[in-house]
Amino acid sequence: MKTLLLFILIFITHAGFTQPTSFSVTVTGKGQPVILIPGFSCSGDVWNETVDHLKDHYQCHVLTLPGFAGVAPIKTPVLQTVRDEIIRYINDQKLKRPMLIGHSLGAFMGLWISSKAPSLLSKLICVDGVPFISAMSNPAITADSLTKNPMFNAEAVAQNFVNMPAASYEANMTKSMLWQVSDSTRAQQIAHWSAMSDRRTLGYTYVEMSTTDLRNDIAAIQTPTLVLGSLYFNSEATTERVLNEQYKLLKPKTIRVAHTKHFIMYDDPNWFYQQIDQFLSSSN
Repeated sequence: MKTLLLFILIFITHAGFTQPTSFSVTVTGKGQPVILIPGFSCSGDVWNETVDHLKDHYQCHVLTLPGFAGVAPIKTPVLQTVRDEIIRYINDQKLKRPMLIGHSLGAFMGLWISSKAPSLLSKLICVDGVPFISAMSNPAITADSLTKNPMFNAEAVAQNFVNMPAASYEANMTKSMLWQVSDSTRAQQIAHWSAMSDRRTLGYTYVEMSTTDLRNDIAAIQTPTLVLGSLYFNSEATTERVLNEQYKLLKPKTIRVAHTKHFIMYDDPNWFYQQIDQFLSSSN
């Protein structure tokens, strides 16, 4: 028996045993690794065109988070679990100081990872995401005040998502998405991913992100960071003010503003590719 156990231990060690992750991953291309994380309820397919653009020079690891777009849900806390799993994935896969591109919730996740493991990433790109979404209109808001607000009761919010009628969900979500992306076909696709998502996960992750304030935590980040913002209230000046408030304690940052809606990579891909190409290939 001892011999058998020793053989199994040696096999696991030499096989480079890695633990499974709750998120799905597709890997495309060769070169320096880049991890791409989609936003709330989206599939990793939201990055398809970006991967086509990068794959000849970078190895793209595209994630779809648990409970989103058909991937099986997990127990709460969802986002904190995913944060720790992504850090473990990078170490298990022996990815040497990968770069990370995140959109919206994916950008929030990139900031959370880099705050917890400051030396893990070599570069970070935040596409229209911030460290504390609830304070975008009022910087004085705190996470503690929100947790006492019934509007942020996670179980109640999750139940609200569950109660939304299935027959009209996708059509209503498409209308909402037209506030976030200009192309109606893209809006329908994003709404379809939302319809494929686990309703309770939508509610719990909405509350988890809304009540997690990373504005002080990002002071620990040493990773050069590119922040791309869309137009807030159709004003470049407003976007710059909000992003500078949100990212005040993050030192190694560059802020750029696109004249687009929230899905910058869809609304102005040429501008988006120009920004990420310049940043990823820079010597920072």
